[in-house]
Amino acid sequence: MEILVVNPNTTASMTARIGAAARDAAAPGTRILAVNPAMGPASIEGYYDEALAVPGLLEEITRREREAARAGTPLAGTVIACFDDVGLDAARCVARGPVVGICEAAMQTASLLGGSFGVVTTLQRSVPALERLAQRYGMAGRCRVRAAEVPVLALEDPTSGALERLRAEIARSLDEDGAESIVLGCAGMADLARALSQEFGVPVVDGVSAAVKLVEGLAALGLRTSKRGGYAHPLPKAYAGMLAGFAPV
Repeated sequence: MEILVVNPNTTASMTARIGAAARDAAAPGTRILAVNPAMGPASIEGYYDEALAVPGLLEEITRREREAARAGTPLAGTVIACFDDVGLDAARCVARGPVVGICEAAMQTASLLGGSFGVVTTLQRSVPALERLAQRYGMAGRCRVRAAEVPVLALEDPTSGALERLRAEIARSLDEDGAESIVLGCAGMADLARALSQEFGVPVVDGVSAAVKLVEGLAALGLRTSKRGGYAHPLPKAYAGMLAGFAPV
């Protein structure tokens, strides 16, 4: 099977790291196609970036699905590799296979590993969005979201001190909040989970890996997103201006 992993920002180096983490998690025989859109923000830090990342994300998913279908190798499913679960509902409307966001995947996985968990994300401005997602996924009573005050792109700079701040916030989550496991609240942290789990002696969940395994499981069971109700294909209609090319057909 082939799984599409979409980094909704436009930073190719982050996409490469995300793709490597996805391949490490994938089962033998699963192919990972890691991509990012050509348009949109370089990183997603807050509601504004999130909104403007959605058109590029949907364009990439639609294009890749059409290419796979023409080649006779339909995608098994799609992972949205941004912890804000950017455009998740819209993507489920246009994709043929299951679509899994890394926040939902990580929170559901952590909920199986202990009674409570901490989410450690990048910047404080991202905390409200993640708290809303925790409510949506029924996890608000089981987790606390903390920010390490690390810009997303600083995770790629070994001289930025980002890892030290992340480690310090994980320690506070365990000591002060009583977290029993940790969720890494950014796709750019995907390659850190295993080492941090060994260091702190608790499960540390990376949403990219969790989402890949969920898509594999859904595909193996032959399950796809229901197209009855809210995730039905968009109705054909005209779109105006810069969005004319996004009109459903």
